[in-house]
Amino acid sequence: METNDLNKLTASASDLRSEDCSETTSGTGTLLSEETISNVSHPEMEEGPHPEDDFSSSGPNIADLEKIDWDTLSKSELVARLKMVVQTYSPDQLKDEVEGIKSAFYKQYKQEVEEIKKRFVESGELEENFSAPNDPLEHELKELIKVYRDKRSELNESIEEEKERNLRDKQEVIENIKALVNRQESLNDTFREFRDLQQRWRDIGPVPQSHVRDLWANYNYAIESFYNYININKELRDLDLKKNLELKLELCEKAENLLREPNIVHAFNTLQKFHDEWRETGPVPKEKKDEVWERFKEATSLINKKHQEHFESIKDQLKKNLDAKTELCEKAELIIEALGKVTSPKEWEDKSKELIELQQMWKTIGFAPKKDNNRIYERFRSACDRFFELKRDYFKDYKSEQHNNLQLKTELCLQAEALKNSTDWKKTTDEFVKIQKRWKEIGPVPRKLSDPIWKRFRSACDEFFAHKSTHFSSKDGEEGQNLQQKLQIIEQLKAFEPSENPEETFKALQEIQRRWSEIGHVPFKEKDRVNNEFRGMVNRLFDNLNLDEFHKNISKFGNKIEGMKGNGGLDKVNQERNKIITKLRQLEADITVWENNIGFFAKSKNSDALVRDFNNKIETGKRNIKLLNEKLDMLDEMLKAK
Repeated sequence: METNDLNKLTASASDLRSEDCSETTSGTGTLLSEETISNVSHPEMEEGPHPEDDFSSSGPNIADLEKIDWDTLSKSELVARLKMVVQTYSPDQLKDEVEGIKSAFYKQYKQEVEEIKKRFVESGELEENFSAPNDPLEHELKELIKVYRDKRSELNESIEEEKERNLRDKQEVIENIKALVNRQESLNDTFREFRDLQQRWRDIGPVPQSHVRDLWANYNYAIESFYNYININKELRDLDLKKNLELKLELCEKAENLLREPNIVHAFNTLQKFHDEWRETGPVPKEKKDEVWERFKEATSLINKKHQEHFESIKDQLKKNLDAKTELCEKAELIIEALGKVTSPKEWEDKSKELIELQQMWKTIGFAPKKDNNRIYERFRSACDRFFELKRDYFKDYKSEQHNNLQLKTELCLQAEALKNSTDWKKTTDEFVKIQKRWKEIGPVPRKLSDPIWKRFRSACDEFFAHKSTHFSSKDGEEGQNLQQKLQIIEQLKAFEPSENPEETFKALQEIQRRWSEIGHVPFKEKDRVNNEFRGMVNRLFDNLNLDEFHKNISKFGNKIEGMKGNGGLDKVNQERNKIITKLRQLEADITVWENNIGFFAKSKNSDALVRDFNNKIETGKRNIKLLNEKLDMLDEMLKAK
């Protein structure tokens, strides 16, 4: 039976609705004779439209609105567009527009928050203390989304009310058809009224799904009763069957064309509408009934199969997403297990970076299956929460340890201050070496007190070694005095303790280099030894600093040209200067070529990667130009001094 076959074909693996569909005797409204009806199979019960049939929206159509790339709009422009569409268009047209604007807005919003958060952390604050600032545009966006949802809710309520009215109207049509059986008017008048009632039935919109089956059963029963009552000629019946055949052949062609539709979900939903039209169309000639039905059923089966395969592929992807998220959970849990071996703030920050990388990877993975999605998210969030809870506990204890270190370093300052005026040079020097070694062994102190306590300690050490240098310099000539001063600086470098503030340490090392440069010649036989020792120590200290490569490069270059003064003189300085000028000219020419290339590629499609690559080259080139200009200035100053 065609009805049962259609029921099978319109069911899918994705819990799609089941439908009863059959050849109906309603046809196009042409009446049938008893003789013809007796030769036609008993009419099957028909089922009404799907409960999700769209209601026509009044007012402007969203399809007429100019399409726009939401990612090109600012946040304020996105909010303005959302306000316009919510005020202008019916809420049943706005789902894609609202979701697209919302997604583009929060993409920009999250980027801004991440940038603020980055500056917050770079300022020295703990990441867990960060909270996003209030954004008035986000508040306005949420209010507009609420207005949209309220309108959509009101529309849904009105749709349900309209379905109830449609139910009452269709019940009235059924009663009017039943009443035609007892009418005494002429056949033509009765038949015209019957056709009008059939058309009215078709014009009435969808009804509540719970009433569909009974409603169609009553309608078909009334139609069958009317056909049994009315006698019309066989020729008119044949015309009716022929017209119905043409309509169903057209539906077959439409269904077969859907096989070429690339969007399988759209094809499947369109097929459901064709099934509704099929059941609205009356019977066909008996000899064509099976043939046309088999053709329609074949196209339906193929579309249902593709639809089933589509949803199976979605399930596979959801399973892969679940596996990927499970792996991230396991990695996060392993990080927590390894925290027992973490003993320093740097190690904690390294672990924090590992966990944050996992969080970033999590964001790139799509949804897991619905039954597992919340569970796997809770597992990952629980691991992250546990990590940051343990981190807070560690730094709470760490601050207590820093205060203890401050007390120990204060005691060393008192010892150094008590020894700074001693003239027992050998013994006191040994004591200072011990004190400085002990200073290095003590851990960090609170950041705001780090520089003051270090300056206090260094001041006492410097004062003693200055007195010692003055004492010994009087025993030798000028070069001997210079040698003692440079040896003193080397001793200071050996005891040098970097500040927790890299910038302060950098300035301190630059000051030491300046002092070294101001000291005159030392005995020739000692020159290479002390210069090599000094440069090696300064370079190592600069390498250990957490500075950018620019400052490290400049500092090492200053050290390098300092050695040129007595080893090749002006010739080497001029050679170095000429090399730098050549590099500058080459870089400037390269940047001009790269900028021209960007202008060319910007006009072509799919060139984002090339543009980014050339932008990176340009930025690197500009940084190198800045570095070379800085070196050139240093060489020019040296030449002026000569």
